[in-house]
Amino acid sequence: MRILVLNGPNLNLLGKREPEIYGTRSLWDLENDLQKAFPDVKLEFLQSNHEGALIDALNKCMDGMMAGVVINPGAYTHYSYAIRDAIAALKIPVIEVHISNIHAREEFRSKSVTSPVCRAVFAGAGLKGYELAIRFLTENK
Repeated sequence: MRILVLNGPNLNLLGKREPEIYGTRSLWDLENDLQKAFPDVKLEFLQSNHEGALIDALNKCMDGMMAGVVINPGAYTHYSYAIRDAIAALKIPVIEVHISNIHAREEFRSKSVTSPVCRAVFAGAGLKGYELAIRFLTENK
């Protein structure tokens, strides 16, 4: 089973940016932890601060090579209809993840335009949300 783990803008700064919200572990730490937790799953990781790169990665999932996608769109969650449309076009399950509880933060963060086209959403569980999302995909084939 192959799963794409896609991270949007500023998630390359995990461990450095607002550690009181996002924690002290880096994106590299997260990726290594996930690979150890799921040794039988082929995880592919991509992080980009560019909307088009995220859309390109989602579009490539239309070839049938991926079983699912775990995406943290970052701030694009709140306004990127282009990413929403790329998710909606997929026939595979997409799980949205947010490290913080976006509904308990600033008002502008409480709306997700991408959530309605995702199979499930994990928000506020910290980095554990990624593990929950992958587990959801592997148990609900």
